[in-house]
Amino acid sequence: MALKPTIFKFRVNIADTNRNRFEDINLTIAKHPSENEVRMLVRILAFCLNATPNLTFTKGLSDQEEPDIWELSDIGDILTWIEVGEPSTDRVKKAARKSKQTHIYTFNENKSNVWFAKNQSALRDIKTSVTQFDFAPITELVAGLQRTNDLSLMISGDSMFATLGDINSEIKVTELQVQ
Repeated sequence: MALKPTIFKFRVNIADTNRNRFEDINLTIAKHPSENEVRMLVRILAFCLNATPNLTFTKGLSDQEEPDIWELSDIGDILTWIEVGEPSTDRVKKAARKSKQTHIYTFNENKSNVWFAKNQSALRDIKTSVTQFDFAPITELVAGLQRTNDLSLMISGDSMFATLGDINSEIKVTELQVQ
């Protein structure tokens, strides 16, 4: 019998001073059985950094043909394709061909630094942005995770100030490659 995803709900208050965007959103996210809580939180942070009315979570890990997050136009064109982790360059090329914008969010400094160094020359030729989140503060936030959550997120410059439950963290955001 296959394991089922675990459902988490988030009430998110976003204050994004970089984009002059201030809003409250409700998110329901399915954590895949093979996904850990850190990766799930990174998906939420990536979603919040790119929040638009049409941005949605996809089947992600359950469907290799879809990214973790995307934004579709009214006629079904892919406007934004968002990957979390360290995808293959072939997958990134495919994403860039299919979408107007492609973003990659990495979060495990040791793994993502090696991945980026290995793939940097190939990625340079692909229309994509690569952003790295500081790993330690996200792992700290996991301690505040419940099945139903209130997340406060202030985005300013190259930092995200997050409060989840009783846990406060400053997450540094490093642009490794700009689209």
